[in-house]
Amino acid sequence: MPFDDSDWSKDQDPPVRPLTRVEAQALVARHPSVSVWQVIAIQAIFGVLVALVWGLLSRSSTSALSALYGVAVAVIPSALMARGVFGQSVWLKAGRSVGGLFVWELLKLGLTGAMLVLAPVWIRPLDWAAMLVTLVLCLKVIGVVLLIWQGRNKNSV
Repeated sequence: MPFDDSDWSKDQDPPVRPLTRVEAQALVARHPSVSVWQVIAIQAIFGVLVALVWGLLSRSSTSALSALYGVAVAVIPSALMARGVFGQSVWLKAGRSVGGLFVWELLKLGLTGAMLVLAPVWIRPLDWAAMLVTLVLCLKVIGVVLLIWQGRNKNSV
């Protein structure tokens, strides 16, 4: 079936008018933004709580330390990327371009991989299950935080 674009010529968008200062402030108040640093802090706090629970349930300091290392593997590369993309330095502002985002994401993935490869060297003995489960939970909590934040903003409108 060929694409029919004949109806598009009739499509009229309403004129766009600039917001007044009061309207813009009201819009920002209704839809507050979440800082990347807030999300990383929540990720770190949640990870430490998971590591504490893991250590208490397993009664093993090795498991607790391995779980804390999983938190570090999730949080440190994310913080590096956030600093690179949202930093104040003139050199770091290049991170906001598509190419800059790509470079910072590559650095984040490389650091994550390096930390995982070096885990058995730095943490002896290493409880792989504790580290990987905590790492995955820390990565997933970002989505949960953003879903909660989005739901809270929808309810406030």
